[in-house]
Amino acid sequence: MKRVFPIIIVLISLSLIGIIIIQINWFKNQLVIQQERFNDKVEKAGTDVAEDLSKNIVSGGIKLGARRPGFQLLPNDLPFSISRMPTISDRYTIADIQDKLVKAFGKEGLENLHFEFAVTSNSADFLIEMQSEHFDKESADSLHFRQYVIPINPETGPSLNGLLPFEHLFIVVPHFKVQVWQSLTWMIVFSALFTVIIIAAFYITVKTMLSQKKMSEIKSDFINNMTHEFKTPLATISLAVDALKNEKVINDKTKWQYFNNIIKDENKRMNKHVETILQAALMEKQEFRLNLVPVHIHEILAQIADNYQLQLQEKNGRIELLLNAANDTVTVDEVHFTNILSNLVDNAIKYSKENLLIKLVTHRTAKHFIIQVQDNGIGMSKETVKRIFEKFYRAHTGNLHNVKGFGLGMSYVKSVADAHKGKIKVESTLGKGSTFTIEVPLNLGEE
Repeated sequence: MKRVFPIIIVLISLSLIGIIIIQINWFKNQLVIQQERFNDKVEKAGTDVAEDLSKNIVSGGIKLGARRPGFQLLPNDLPFSISRMPTISDRYTIADIQDKLVKAFGKEGLENLHFEFAVTSNSADFLIEMQSEHFDKESADSLHFRQYVIPINPETGPSLNGLLPFEHLFIVVPHFKVQVWQSLTWMIVFSALFTVIIIAAFYITVKTMLSQKKMSEIKSDFINNMTHEFKTPLATISLAVDALKNEKVINDKTKWQYFNNIIKDENKRMNKHVETILQAALMEKQEFRLNLVPVHIHEILAQIADNYQLQLQEKNGRIELLLNAANDTVTVDEVHFTNILSNLVDNAIKYSKENLLIKLVTHRTAKHFIIQVQDNGIGMSKETVKRIFEKFYRAHTGNLHNVKGFGLGMSYVKSVADAHKGKIKVESTLGKGSTFTIEVPLNLGEE
């Protein structure tokens, strides 16, 4: 697993990088293709409009009358006119051409295209006959617009001296690349979405694998520790049984009773380990049920303090009861609640030094009953405080090599507190001690 895991991470990372690179290159190619398609569509739409305009501009000349006031050589009713070919501005308004362009772009699938236009005269200097409102402004930004110049060639018709007008339709598409990108919006959104999904899946996969790897290591440690915890009492029981077979022990009632008590104590120790593991299994299956009854917390704390006197004497320690709650009756599961308080006191003794002082403090608020277990032991690091309630996790004890357990005690404490709809918090300073605070709602039995 140690060798395979890095290889899997590398392969997945390379695959993810490859997908992203392919996506980027695909977008670049797609942008070029879309720009060419845009050009073709704009030119086609512009050409269609130019052809439509050219069909209608030659339908007859415009007569320019000439009269001389005063002296007349010719009668007034004698027609005398000069004809010229009509221009686009003579036949159409700006709105007419705007409408034609919008319809032409719509046919090409460019309904949302932003554009400006102008029509120039037939002079060599491209004098503007008519233009849209923002044509001058947009055509000045030569860096970002795309310009299309389409000649308007009128059909053959009557002309003056054989000359036909030769006009041009100028179309300007401002912010051309931006509009091309906008046409790819949905494609970009979905591509980005799927890329994010792939990255999220990669992250979850790696996180799960790391979690499984970590859990596998923790469970392996748990099994090794459990084997040791059961092997020791079994070996002790085996030695005690062999001793009971000795004739000297059989004839000595005191020795016989001594070895018999050893067997009983080690049997109780094994049963306690089995019970701890079974409780953890029940919690994992979510088969944790409470038998809620009114309980006097102060009596439980006093009993726990009395039970641990022998262990405290070995550490030259003591328990101080600071029972400040005026009313100590709380509806809880007596067995489980007693167990978690015992676990907290037991941990305070295990992870301690000489001259141990444990304070059991109670408070009562309008909604909660609060119990604190304070000690001046070895304390915990920030990492341990974060992980103290994780199943199978055991804190590093430094020079304390005699601390035993499965790493299930604090997980059990957290589960019981949660089952009572309460909270448990821990504050600790390395080398100075720890404080565990349990808050239990007072109205739990009423729900």
